[in-house]
Amino acid sequence: MYFGNHQLTDKFSIHTEYQWRRADWITAWQQSLLRLGVDYRISEAVMVTLGYGHIVTWPYGEQPVPEKFTEHRLWQNLILTQRQGRFYFNHRFRPEQRWLQGNGVGEPDDYVYRNRIRYRFLINYPLNKKEMGPETWFVSVYDEVFIQFGPNFDRNYLDQNRLYGAFGYQFSPQGNVQLGYMQQFIVKADALKAERNHTLQLALTYHFDFRAKTNQP
Repeated sequence: MYFGNHQLTDKFSIHTEYQWRRADWITAWQQSLLRLGVDYRISEAVMVTLGYGHIVTWPYGEQPVPEKFTEHRLWQNLILTQRQGRFYFNHRFRPEQRWLQGNGVGEPDDYVYRNRIRYRFLINYPLNKKEMGPETWFVSVYDEVFIQFGPNFDRNYLDQNRLYGAFGYQFSPQGNVQLGYMQQFIVKADALKAERNHTLQLALTYHFDFRAKTNQP
């Protein structure tokens, strides 16, 4: 996975993200996910984002969809950050407006609209220093819940839950790498069947700064 929030001004930045998701020990496609967005920083602790996502899902696992399908997604973020001692807390609220090809079951005709809202609570904790910064090893944990609402779904109000833990290294003020494990719990449309995906994740985060530099006298 790659994530970046690239600064244009003190208030505005561009969000870029790509996730290369594989199954069967990376031998088969699971999902390709691209997100782009525009961030606006309200304060040091509050940021909002408006973005678009393009997702392609392939058949995988013990309960696969019949065919691969495409999803177009609009999404918004509200991110609240705070710090208590060495603990860094991050709250992310994300409504999503989703257009799924054939209602997300691989049918080629038409796109079906759905709504979803997500909430993620994340904690970062530096290990070898008192605060996050260059040359810092850290642990990261989060839990994220996905709730469906509105038209075109039946019983599975709880769509997903993701539980994640990782070790990371911040190598510069702009970037870090993380290696972690995520358990993804997905409820099927009948709200009776479910699947658990055990996922190894490798992530690179790097933020470019495109703000104009001024020469100081």
